Amino acid sequence: MVASDFVVHVIDDDSAARESLAFLLGTAQLTVRAHETAQAFLEIAPTEQFGCVITDVRMPEIDGIELLRRLKAHNIGWPVIVMTGHADVPLAVEAMKQGAVDFMEKPCDGEALLSAVRAALTSHEQSAARDLEKASVRERMAALSPRERQVLDGLVAGRQNKVIARDLGISDRTVEVYRANVMTRMQARSLSHLVRMALVVNAI
Repeated sequence: MVASDFVVHVIDDDSAARESLAFLLGTAQLTVRAHETAQAFLEIAPTEQFGCVITDVRMPEIDGIELLRRLKAHNIGWPVIVMTGHADVPLAVEAMKQGAVDFMEKPCDGEALLSAVRAALTSHEQSAARDLEKASVRERMAALSPRERQVLDGLVAGRQNKVIARDLGISDRTVEVYRANVMTRMQARSLSHLVRMALVVNAI
């Protein structure tokens, strides 16, 4: 991921703090958009490209907690870092329970904030990649025939071909054919890869 792939949205009703954060992020070659209120950000968020949010936890009208709730309601799963004063730490902890990925106490160290932003974006990117892979595996699994699915279930259960054959009332050779088909259609590199894919999807 490169800087042009995302936008860091800074939300703070304190203009000096907002401008300071925007400047810091800009010096790190990050694309930044600053917003005076959470409402102003929410109005444009659904049309924005993927991004990260840095928000003050205590703001008028829509505070950091309510912002997280509204992002969730709009299915905007961007990483959110909350900024908090010393007295607001309990509120920041509550924000993390609502889905914030981190919180930084004011005044925060610039490098620490940049590290937190990069970590949040990397973690989100990895999570998105995992979600895409799970979705792809689910589609491949859904395309299996009922018999192929039965053979897959047997393999995932650790049964040998001859046991699967006996359970399904078919020959060992037929199980081998179905097993080969399953491996191909699931795009599995090995039996262990096939089992891992199946376990991950079934754990959802």
